[in-house]
Amino acid sequence: MHPYRTHTCGALKLDDAGTQVRLSGWVHRKRDHGNLLFIDLRDHYGLTQCVIDVSSPLFETAEAARPESVLTVTGAVVERSEETVNASLPTGQVELKVEEIIVENTAEVLPMQVAGEAEYSDEMRLSHRFIDLRREKVHANMVLRSNVISSIRKRMTDQGFLEMQTPILTASSPEGARDFLVPSRMHPGKFYALPQAPQQFKQLLMVSGFDKYFQIAPCFRDEDARADRSPGEFYQLDFEMAYVTQEDVFEAIEPVLHGVFEEFAADRNITPLPFPQIPFAESMLKYGNDKPDLRNPLIMADVTEAFRDSGFGLFAKNVEKGAVVRAIPATGAADKPRSFFDKLNAWARDDEGAGGLGYIIFADGEAKGPIGKNLEPDRIEAIKTALNEVNDNVGDGDAVFFVCGQQSMAEKFAGLARTRIAEELDLIEKNAFRFCWIVDYPMYEMDEDSGKIEFSHNPFSMPQGGMDALAADNPLDILAYQYDIVCNGIELSSGAIRNHRPDIMLKAFGIAGYGADVVEKEFGGMLQAFRYGAPPHGGSAPGIDRIVMMLADEPNIREVIAFPMNQQAEDLLMGAPAAVDNAHLKELSLKLNLPKPAKSESDGDIG
Repeated sequence: MHPYRTHTCGALKLDDAGTQVRLSGWVHRKRDHGNLLFIDLRDHYGLTQCVIDVSSPLFETAEAARPESVLTVTGAVVERSEETVNASLPTGQVELKVEEIIVENTAEVLPMQVAGEAEYSDEMRLSHRFIDLRREKVHANMVLRSNVISSIRKRMTDQGFLEMQTPILTASSPEGARDFLVPSRMHPGKFYALPQAPQQFKQLLMVSGFDKYFQIAPCFRDEDARADRSPGEFYQLDFEMAYVTQEDVFEAIEPVLHGVFEEFAADRNITPLPFPQIPFAESMLKYGNDKPDLRNPLIMADVTEAFRDSGFGLFAKNVEKGAVVRAIPATGAADKPRSFFDKLNAWARDDEGAGGLGYIIFADGEAKGPIGKNLEPDRIEAIKTALNEVNDNVGDGDAVFFVCGQQSMAEKFAGLARTRIAEELDLIEKNAFRFCWIVDYPMYEMDEDSGKIEFSHNPFSMPQGGMDALAADNPLDILAYQYDIVCNGIELSSGAIRNHRPDIMLKAFGIAGYGADVVEKEFGGMLQAFRYGAPPHGGSAPGIDRIVMMLADEPNIREVIAFPMNQQAEDLLMGAPAAVDNAHLKELSLKLNLPKPAKSESDGDIG
């Protein structure tokens, strides 16, 4: 017999009754019934109930074993009586009658319990992550993550993608976030950077003659944490393809994402293939952002002209100054009490710093509310018409909210209001994953303060129209072959058809104010490669952590990462980041220049 186990703790079934087996695992919980002691023994695979009689010479050993001690037990599998069967356990029809017991390791008193549903602080959980990971839900999340990655990997290789690894130690690159730098011992004063993404390397692989590349790539960015973003590091499904159009990229990755969600999303509904494509400008107009949550049925409309020179003076004056007006339908809100509208107004003023939310209530064939009373009937009809072009029959029984302001502010706030209104009305679709592509991003935008032309999204994207567009069109009118894939309002990935022509790249950067010398200095390696024959290519990089977070239905990304950092980018388990000694610094030719601690009020002289 194997020294530790013949079966796992999740394997024993009724067919095993009468056999002699050995199990090893952790003491999940114990129940003392006087003459009998029950031990739930747990391993990675499940849980088996073990029983020992008070008359056994092993009883004291079993009784003394604290929760989470590691035991090896040997004995006969016996069928449980009908009244003691545990239908919620795969092993619930049998139990192991203990004949031998070995304490492999005695656990000290636990700082946190594994059994049960008790809540613990993040500090406690992350400081003792090895215990936290034993807990059922967290453990299941890690299994899910592994299975999702395995499924993704197979789906990619089945399409002919080669899995290839790119460097972790590389050069610093201005990609939008701060780099993590690694000092070089062999080259004093010089630093490697951990890659923010394998962007340049995967493009160079296409130049090198490979046709389809992917990897489950670690990426490193020195940026603040959010609920859907881990500080420091994350993983993405990084892929690139040669000789492809934007549609080719979509056709390659959509079945992978759809298949993975279909495989692991249980009974939740998933957007059928192909995923809808929404131009950036349309998304901003209808949803107020470029990450629309399509579970929300409310679609906004531009009603600026309905308020121009209208009887509603506040909006009319603002429109005259260049403001826009967005209308947000509120399906079925006409029968809500006044407090419903007051609550939304208070949210707009107090939480979002806006002037409030104007509204019209359509009830009994009339337009009521502050705006309804002051707006001409033909203008109210124009608002209805605009909304009904994108919604289902806005009219009696509904309400409409309005946001007025300069376009960028109005779009952003209207998007927040759309979400808030749908939540208050309980209109968000349940148990669904709704995907879409956002396409046709502007290549450039104007900085409001400086008036300078800047890249709006990804500077390495191919402009739609190529060199002709860059040479002849207003930069603010040029669109790019850039795209994001969004699910339930969460961006899973940005991608693009790349700019593979050195002449177009230099021209594109020149419009944004970067001289050829700057481009050659920062991206000389890639430019040089492109000069020796680069194929058209494109790709994307959906975030693994976010995909698993959504499938696990977890609100925070830490719940699907084995050893995450806290909000302050600290590893509480390993004590990172940590100070290093002077000998180590000397070896790296480094000296510290630390900021002085802030002077407290009590640091003054005593008179």
